[in-house]
Amino acid sequence: MELEFLGTGAGVPSKQRNVTSIALKLLDERNEVWLFDCGEATQHQILHTTLKPRKISKIFISHLHGDHIFGLPGFLSSRSHQGGDEPIDLYGPKGLKEYVETSLKLSQTKIGYALYFHEIEEDGLIMEDESFRVLVKKLAHSVPSYGYRIEEKDQLGHLDAQKLMEDGLPAGPLFGQLKTKGQVEYAGKTYNREDYLSPDIKGRIITIIMDTRSCPSEKILAQGADMLIHEATFGLDDTKLAYRYFHSSIQDVASLAKEVGVKNLCLTHISSRYVGPLLKEFIKEAKAAFPSVRVVKDLEILPVERREIDG
Repeated sequence: MELEFLGTGAGVPSKQRNVTSIALKLLDERNEVWLFDCGEATQHQILHTTLKPRKISKIFISHLHGDHIFGLPGFLSSRSHQGGDEPIDLYGPKGLKEYVETSLKLSQTKIGYALYFHEIEEDGLIMEDESFRVLVKKLAHSVPSYGYRIEEKDQLGHLDAQKLMEDGLPAGPLFGQLKTKGQVEYAGKTYNREDYLSPDIKGRIITIIMDTRSCPSEKILAQGADMLIHEATFGLDDTKLAYRYFHSSIQDVASLAKEVGVKNLCLTHISSRYVGPLLKEFIKEAKAAFPSVRVVKDLEILPVERREIDG
């Protein structure tokens, strides 16, 4: 599980940072990629990566401001021309369906796969399967904006192969059957999974929070997260300015991260004012506010580590 930051800027693109888009790479877990926001030129950023558009199966939109959605129609169109024929699920605030369908209709764009829209109008669980669940809560922005909490479900631990063989079960398919079914019979002996299984492997939690003022919803979304990705449009000296524009400052985000006990903090959606010496000062302020922090850059890839060592 990895995060690849396709765009880390706020408002308008700059030479250093494109506007917002984040790819959650679940290639080992489910051979898929999930996209969070799709700002202008996201598909151009993808060209500089190893990402395959056809692998993108879900797109989650935080809100309908242009720097978070203007790249969506173009990406959907190009994916259709690049071998993508599997459906895409699109999640986001009410109005997302109208925006996408109007853009495609007026440009006479034909999509060669199905689009399934899931418009969010209230907090709660929006997606769940055997391995993941995704929850949303409304944030405090100038338009409806939602934060996402992605929870990987716990996995069964590892079988103690050495002990199993010592107890008479030969290595091979029976090991897999034992882990899947919980019990197998061999040579007149019954083997029970719980006698040979290590503790469950704890699932990872990622929280992605874009444009917002500080608000109670953030605390619920970020509680105990292994990685919190949060917009930090402004530095320490601009907390009042951040509040005025319904955004967050370094101080806002650091306070949240400390309060809810996140393991790692990534700051993104950085204002274009922070370049050169100002960016260096921004990074210095961020590290002073929260030691385990990273001010991410475009095309940076970060693994999502587990809180506990497997087994």
